[in-house]
Amino acid sequence: MKYSHHIYVFTIFLISSSLVHAQQPYIGKATTLCGRTDDSSSILGYTCNGQNRSCQSYLTFRSEPPFNTVSSIAALLASDPFQLSRLNSVPQTTTFETNTMVLVPVNCSCSGQYYQVNSSYVIEHIDTYLVIANNTFQGLSTCQALRAQNSALTRNLYAGTRLTVPLRCACPTNNQSDVGVNYLLSYLVTWGQYVSLISEIFGVNTGRTLEANGLSEQQATIYPFTTLLVPLQTPPTAAQINAPSPPPPPAPPSSVPSPRNSSSKTWIYVVIGIIGGLLVAAVIGAIVFCMFFRRVKRKSDPVSVSESLEAREKPGEKKTEEEEPEFLESIMDIAQSLKVYTFEELQSATEDFSPNCWVKGSVYRGKINGDYGAIKKMNGDVEKEINLLNKINHFNLIRLSGVCFNGGDWYLVYEYAVNGPLSDWIYNSNRNQEVLNWTQRIQIALDVATGLNYLHSYTSPPYVHKDLKTSNVLLDSELRAKIANFNLARSVDGQGGQFALTRHIVGTKGYMAPEYLENGLVSPKLDVYAFGVLMLELLTGKEVSILYEEVNARLADFLVPVLHKDNGKENLSNFMDVSLRGHYPAELAIFVARLTDSCIKLDPSGRPDMGEIVQSLSRTLTTSLSWESSNTISGR
Repeated sequence: MKYSHHIYVFTIFLISSSLVHAQQPYIGKATTLCGRTDDSSSILGYTCNGQNRSCQSYLTFRSEPPFNTVSSIAALLASDPFQLSRLNSVPQTTTFETNTMVLVPVNCSCSGQYYQVNSSYVIEHIDTYLVIANNTFQGLSTCQALRAQNSALTRNLYAGTRLTVPLRCACPTNNQSDVGVNYLLSYLVTWGQYVSLISEIFGVNTGRTLEANGLSEQQATIYPFTTLLVPLQTPPTAAQINAPSPPPPPAPPSSVPSPRNSSSKTWIYVVIGIIGGLLVAAVIGAIVFCMFFRRVKRKSDPVSVSESLEAREKPGEKKTEEEEPEFLESIMDIAQSLKVYTFEELQSATEDFSPNCWVKGSVYRGKINGDYGAIKKMNGDVEKEINLLNKINHFNLIRLSGVCFNGGDWYLVYEYAVNGPLSDWIYNSNRNQEVLNWTQRIQIALDVATGLNYLHSYTSPPYVHKDLKTSNVLLDSELRAKIANFNLARSVDGQGGQFALTRHIVGTKGYMAPEYLENGLVSPKLDVYAFGVLMLELLTGKEVSILYEEVNARLADFLVPVLHKDNGKENLSNFMDVSLRGHYPAELAIFVARLTDSCIKLDPSGRPDMGEIVQSLSRTLTTSLSWESSNTISGR
């Protein structure tokens, strides 16, 4: 019995000793499971099991406005701006190109049982733990760690509250120090990357990186918006992260048949050779096709494009003026229905991009062949938007009529909506001289719903807009609505046209559906939720941020007084846009409020489809026109 006890104690000692020297487990897909609290895969942080309780450590971060300067990145990630600028070999006043990888030096230390760097963040409207962790901090923290770190705060997140943000870092273990590892770098994984590629960037043995993250050659899959620990002997350098991507590893040599079987299987090799030749031809054709789009994405510095494989180019490489005509001809071959303009034509149309022709942002009004067009200057990845707009044709979706490529920038020419964005017409702070009446608002809502229904049900594959808001709805000369800005649109054909998943949460706060914010779920019901928010703004004349300030909870709470069975009509005057001054049919207003309420339900399965919304609004418009006609007659 005493002997058994000694064995037990010795076993516990061995287990404890192995844990002290163990490497850190890779987090995997756990980043979006915000309700999960166990730390089996480093959800809450890397275990404090290193040789030292504090150490010099490094993070990577991809610059993105407003965090695209040395000072803003240093402030966000609790780093010293002088050390950050020196490590990246740039002045302290530098503004980085969007998506530039930045090295961030930090002091990593134990906090309880986990290593971390404590930063802070002030909550903005409609933030969630997932958005803060995956979007603002790009995966350098997790929603679970944020929740655990700030457990003393209220259950809901309120704008203006300051959170403590535990950033993921670690110090080398004894085992790692014994083999010369002096630093650990928390590398942010992006799309299309793998362990050997990341290891090669920093000149590290792939086996060491696998070991540092508890991975193996058989289980080496990594995911975007997660951190991979890279063991380093010396501090990382700007030259490493700015170097061109290393080429992929060569394919293994094919096996050589034995002489004894070669004569009897010659015909097999002939068939394989023919098939191989066809495959090579197909691959070459695909490469030629992709080269067109890669040339679009390239800039003077290496760029990584979200939700796609990285497009990299040698620094300083740029298209010459002699190459651009040939490049434009290649566009003509692919986009037959689009006119390709020369830059000189657009200069002439906009009076050399005169302030007199400026509309907003990078959009100018231009007169081309006697007709006005909206000319938008863009850079980066415009492939998705061009492809989508080139194959859709609907009155309620803004039409792309032409393109131009010059000096590394795209210029997209759209139809011109003379009355501008809907946001300029409905917010109390942005009143035009003319006010939208009840019937005009219902017509606009029907137009938007019809455009979305076309995207969801009549395109192949189905598309989700993902960024529906009042500023992305434009009004023509007849105040008819057209949905614009499709740069975030994506197809959902991966799951039978029903839904898709993403870890990259992008959009406009206040319009993003809860299932998208919490779990990255993308489906047509995401657009339905945003449409409900837009309807609420149409009815009240208030921006969504103002609505949230008034209810300080769910938007649906704003509708409760109007939907009250007993005194809903009496509460309409406090709910509806004051500029309508009671000029609306009360019963229809309550009906539209109910429809709006159904669109912003927390459960996406409880929201109607856009087809149902179109039918409801179509009937509402017919009744509204009849009400308007009778009111006009009686008012004479």
